[in-house]
Amino acid sequence: MKDRERTAVAHRPVMLTEVIEALAIKPDGCYVDATFGRGGHASAILGQLGPTGRLLVIDKDPAAIAYAEQLMAADARVSIRHGSFAECERVGKELAMMGKVDGLLLDLGVSSPQLDEVQRGFSFRTDGPLDMRMDTTRGQTAAEWIACVKEEDLANVIFQFGEEKFSRRIARAVVTARLEQPIVTTGQLAALVATAVPTRERGKDPATRTFQAIRMFINNELADLQVGLLGALRMLAPAGRLVVLSFHSLEDRIVKHFIRDQERGPQLPKGLPVRHQIQIGVLRHIGKAQKAGPDEVATNVRARSAMLRAAERTATPLGGI
Repeated sequence: MKDRERTAVAHRPVMLTEVIEALAIKPDGCYVDATFGRGGHASAILGQLGPTGRLLVIDKDPAAIAYAEQLMAADARVSIRHGSFAECERVGKELAMMGKVDGLLLDLGVSSPQLDEVQRGFSFRTDGPLDMRMDTTRGQTAAEWIACVKEEDLANVIFQFGEEKFSRRIARAVVTARLEQPIVTTGQLAALVATAVPTRERGKDPATRTFQAIRMFINNELADLQVGLLGALRMLAPAGRLVVLSFHSLEDRIVKHFIRDQERGPQLPKGLPVRHQIQIGVLRHIGKAQKAGPDEVATNVRARSAMLRAAERTATPLGGI
């Protein structure tokens, strides 16, 4: 077994079979994995490309890029770039790939290696520094933000991104506690949330929603997704596929609405005497949204909340999009 194949098996990428089927890979095609992670999906894509195929991998995590360099830098078919998927249009222009991509994958959220590494501060299972940045080269850490954020703003973030009904109680507990000592570890934050939440969801730690919310805010995940989807659309060639794996209802809602809106095309005001649609949309959805099967969920807990959506670029010009 090749090193690339061993890595893909060990990493257990979510819904690998479904992702590869949705991308409909052509051996001589041009593809983008805009969320490389540890290369499970990218390795499978590369394994189906011929000598003239091309693969661009992007990730905002420097550790993921270092791994990509180790795994794929020697392959002339592969280009590797550090950055958010929100920057895919910039990278596409740099590499002259705009309007030429046959398939682009977004695998959203935090990766398993990020959760497993205590120093990254994504998980409350083991006490570690409260960092939570996917890109450790820039931006505030979660600890730095928590040290100065207003109580109302903290409550709003926890409610909006975590859908946590006890957000105000949690924010009050955090702001009160930081007057006595800085909150700098995941264990401190998790303990504060546990004391502030009066009831428990079955099978879910009380800190889950709060950690998720703060992580999404610190990494600007939802805003990046909206920008990244537009950039991905502009990169696609006619008949190119957009494939998105989301792990949260807020992410999935953005993806669902984006595909729906781009499929509808320009909408005329109601009441105009127009009997036909002037323009076809620039995307068409491919099949129904898919969830991971029970066998995969049983062996890979991250797959339980996965939702896959796919769409295909039509021949309609993008116009002002």
